Amino acid sequence: MNPFSLPPRLLFLALFAVCTGLLAFGLYLQHVVGVEPCPMCIMQRYAFVAVALVGLVAGLHGPARTGSAIYSALLLVLSIAGGTVAAQQSILQRQPPDLAMCGPGLAYMVETYGLADALPMMFRGTGDCGSLSWTFLGLSIANWSLVCFICVGIFAAGMIWRGWKRG
Repeated sequence: MNPFSLPPRLLFLALFAVCTGLLAFGLYLQHVVGVEPCPMCIMQRYAFVAVALVGLVAGLHGPARTGSAIYSALLLVLSIAGGTVAAQQSILQRQPPDLAMCGPGLAYMVETYGLADALPMMFRGTGDCGSLSWTFLGLSIANWSLVCFICVGIFAAGMIWRGWKRG
């Protein structure tokens, strides 16, 4: 069965659900497993939040051909932006420079700035962008993020193609 034969509303809502699941897993890794996100990880989270929101709005809207193409073009741009950050982090992890830290550590921030000032900084990310703190099937979080952004891009391109082909 061709998934692109399903109604656009259902496909966009499925994208929203998948992105929400990815974000929930990231929060699980952070708060349960203890994997601290770095600034590049936080930027990727923002991109997934944006993709999820576009998917939700498009799913609730139930767009026709033109609307679906506009939402899909926006998703394509977001997937390229998020994928670019994920690719840069993947390269950084494979070939770390001498100073791979892309932000200070959590202990340093609390000790230097105090807890009240360190709390907002924690949301921006405190981990080392070049570290491989978690892997699955030999791929890091950044690698999996890149794979997911590529899938979002393929989805968006497929939705655009679907609208063009039916036009």
